[in-house]
Amino acid sequence: MAAAQAARAASLLPFCRLFFFFLFSYLCFSSSAVRSLSQEGLFLLAAKRGLSDTDGVLSNWNPRDDNPCGWKGILCDNSSGAVVSVDLSNTNIIGPFPLALCRLSRLSFLSLANNNVNSTLPSGISSCKALAHLDLSSNLLVGTLPETLADLPLLQHLDLSSNNFTGAIPASFARFPSLQVLTLTANLLNETVPAFLGRILTLQQLNLAYNPFAGGRLPPEIGNLTSLQNLWLSFCNLVGEIPDSVSKLGNLTNLDLSNNRLVGPIPPSITSLRKVVQIELFNNSLSGEIPSGMDAMVSLLRFDASTNNLTGSIPVELCRLNLESLNLYENHLTGGLPPEIANSTQLVELKLFNNMLSGVLPPDLGKNSRLMMLDLSYNRFSGELPAHLCTGKSLTDMVLLDNAFSGPIPASYGECSSLNRVRLRSNSLSGVVPPAFWGLPHVSLLELAGNRLTGSISPFIRNAGNLSQLIVSGNSFSGEIPAEVGQLHNLVDFHGDGNAFTGALPRGLLGLSLLAKLDLQGNRISGKLPNDFRSWKQLSELNLANNQLDGSIPPQLGSLPALNYLDLSGNLLTGSVPLALQELKLNSLNLSNNHLSGSLPPLFNNRIYERSFLGNPDLCSNADASFMQSCIRLQEDRAKHRALAWLLRSVFVLTGVILVLGIALFYWRYRSFKRSEKRKAADKSRWTLTSFHKLGFSEYEILDSLDEDNVIGSGGAGKVYKAVLNNGETVAVKRLWATSTKMENNHSKGDNGFEAEVATLGKIRHRNIVKLWCCCTHRDCKLLVYEYMPNGSLGDFLHSSKAGLLDWPTRYKIAVDAAEGLSYLHHDCVPPIIHRDVKSNNILLDAEFGARVADFGVAKIQGTYGKGHDSMSAIAGSLGYIAPEYAYTLRVNEKSDIYSFGVVILELVTGKRPVEAEYGESKHLVKWVSTTLEEKGVDHVLDPRLVNSGFKEEMCKVLNVGRLCTSPLPINRPTMRRVVKLLLEICSDDKNNPVKKDGKLSPYYYEDASDHGSAA
Repeated sequence: MAAAQAARAASLLPFCRLFFFFLFSYLCFSSSAVRSLSQEGLFLLAAKRGLSDTDGVLSNWNPRDDNPCGWKGILCDNSSGAVVSVDLSNTNIIGPFPLALCRLSRLSFLSLANNNVNSTLPSGISSCKALAHLDLSSNLLVGTLPETLADLPLLQHLDLSSNNFTGAIPASFARFPSLQVLTLTANLLNETVPAFLGRILTLQQLNLAYNPFAGGRLPPEIGNLTSLQNLWLSFCNLVGEIPDSVSKLGNLTNLDLSNNRLVGPIPPSITSLRKVVQIELFNNSLSGEIPSGMDAMVSLLRFDASTNNLTGSIPVELCRLNLESLNLYENHLTGGLPPEIANSTQLVELKLFNNMLSGVLPPDLGKNSRLMMLDLSYNRFSGELPAHLCTGKSLTDMVLLDNAFSGPIPASYGECSSLNRVRLRSNSLSGVVPPAFWGLPHVSLLELAGNRLTGSISPFIRNAGNLSQLIVSGNSFSGEIPAEVGQLHNLVDFHGDGNAFTGALPRGLLGLSLLAKLDLQGNRISGKLPNDFRSWKQLSELNLANNQLDGSIPPQLGSLPALNYLDLSGNLLTGSVPLALQELKLNSLNLSNNHLSGSLPPLFNNRIYERSFLGNPDLCSNADASFMQSCIRLQEDRAKHRALAWLLRSVFVLTGVILVLGIALFYWRYRSFKRSEKRKAADKSRWTLTSFHKLGFSEYEILDSLDEDNVIGSGGAGKVYKAVLNNGETVAVKRLWATSTKMENNHSKGDNGFEAEVATLGKIRHRNIVKLWCCCTHRDCKLLVYEYMPNGSLGDFLHSSKAGLLDWPTRYKIAVDAAEGLSYLHHDCVPPIIHRDVKSNNILLDAEFGARVADFGVAKIQGTYGKGHDSMSAIAGSLGYIAPEYAYTLRVNEKSDIYSFGVVILELVTGKRPVEAEYGESKHLVKWVSTTLEEKGVDHVLDPRLVNSGFKEEMCKVLNVGRLCTSPLPINRPTMRRVVKLLLEICSDDKNNPVKKDGKLSPYYYEDASDHGSAA
């Protein structure tokens, strides 16, 4: 037995030796691989293990490298090879702060900005002893600020902005030995601004704006920071007066205390700030006069004390400054404008509107500067207009509404080619307008209404190719309206009422396809009305009352799709009221005081039209209308004077004529039908269909649905039809107007957004973006086929009588859906897509009120205009939704979409439109919300239909998100990805959350990897 066991052991011995050999080799290889990486590389890998690298940016952090200096975001010292900088900003990493980085003994620069670093900031960060620069801005950090941050002996730059830190600024911050920049903007700090910050004597920048601090005064100890260059405390809930100690900040270049509750006068000692470049004090409750000693502040480029309650006159000393911008609007200032303002060579902007200023303007105003913006509206200025306003050839806005200016418009204004807006309404200007002034090439708004101007409109107006609004009402203009007006292809509004124009209506006006309002009432226009209105697809208001027009009313007026106001009263019109006028969707109709005859069309036999036909004695009604004589009675009276034979002969002749006409009409219609069928069959064969999804229908089904009975909408781009297909499915078909023009190289331009819509929606797959099934093209006709949205647009639903169906859970769901769609465009499309026309009318609702973002006719793929912000040649977007910086700089980026979406949120919360008459001149929903919150409180802002619905707290939180999105500074607006998270977090603990199921967030509201796509 022993011998047998020894034999078996001897036979296994070679195999054991081979096994131990391979095991030893593997262990040696593994040991050498681990040893090949430096200790600092191991620390970096430990930090990586605690983070979620969703985009794979840390994929080259390879444990097999012997040196981490070539890894993404890593910078090493050239001599020692030690890691000195870690920059992982904008990499979309997720997870808690990687404390393992603090084990890098030479690490002096650390930036994790604009990521998703979450949880609290650990107190162990004090172990990063070598840090000089720490940037954790735009993350998701919560909790209180660690007191141990002050234990970093070399820290000079600390940026924790745009997080969710709460509580107070720790008292330990007073111990910072060498801190130069402290930025805590856009957090949730809710204690007062502490006085001990005045002990950080090395500070050069102190940025605490946009925090809900408790109400408190600006600490006088701030004056101890003599090295401070930038003090930004906007939206910090500061109260009381500005302390005199601010004057000790001798190195200060920027002082921003705007949007607080400061009271009292501006301290006279502020004039000792010799290096200051900009002072922002607007949106407070300051009073008194502007300090007269400010003439010593020779470096001041901009002084903005707007929207306060300043009284008194404008100090002469202020106007002696070499100012670039002087904004004192919306105060209670009196007196005149000192002549010294004309000597300011740097003056670019002068806005003094809504005061009680009077007197004559300095004759040399604008002569010594390059003045660009002048707004003196709603004051009491008088005398003649200064002749040198445009000497610098830079004036773009001349707004002088509601003053008492008199005399002629200076001839020199005709050479001011830079002008874009001219508003001289409600003054006492007289004389003939300089001919060249009519033809300024860049003017989009020319408003001369309510003056005493004479002469005629000059043919030079043909040069005003950018003119969209021509308002000359209430003057004494005479002569014929020149035919050159028909060359103003951008004209939208033409108001010439209350003048003495003569001659016929220029036929060139009929070719203006963008014309929406034409008001020429109260003139002496004669001749017949034209009968070709094919180009007036957008005309909504036509007022030719109290002129000398004759002839009949053309039935073609009934074909105008957008007309809702028609006034032809007080003319010499004859004939009957055309039946075709019943096709119009009119809010107002007035044909009174003409010579019309015959019976009214059936639709007008209604009491709501009882004042629409006064002063037409030969008109009658076939219905029992008490406001109009009966046609039956009128016919009976006339029948008594006719002979029976004449009546019978007339009947036979009429019957024969009707029979012949009926046969001829039947034959003509039969031939027309046959020709139409042949033409349709030929046209269908020439259509080209491009599909973006698997289709269950053909282009022929789409073409057969293009019937006027199926029209469900019409706009500036075209008509929209509802098409019910053979398979029972319903789609929406958008037929674009044929408005392309030819370029010099025979290529077309201006396709009403067709190519932009196809290029964008054709490649997008997302549940909150409207689905583009396919497109059909044929010659100059283009069709877009979308999924059908039964509930229409959010704007139409929210601002109609059906708004009561939108309870708060539904509105909240719509906001989240739309935010998800825009977040996908901004963050998940490669390259990102900027919508550029976000508004409630471009958010469509399905049968369950799910939201889809639609209408990409002006969308742009980011980066197609070079690096940085895309710059457009004209403003795209809708009034009330356009971001402030977009309207003035024509530079567009995703922050413009975020501002527009913020306005949509405010619409959902308030139930109001973005622009309403109650807001007043130059105001909109964003400003109304801000003003109403400050003056009346939140109950006056929330939609009164929802105030008692039990969701007031959630509505207030969503309102805050909307206000954050509409921040005037683009840098302070969150990204769309952050907006989605903020909205979802509002009701994250509420089991009744409209976007939750069983207390958990519904998967419908998480992004599906299958939906991700590329925009190009």
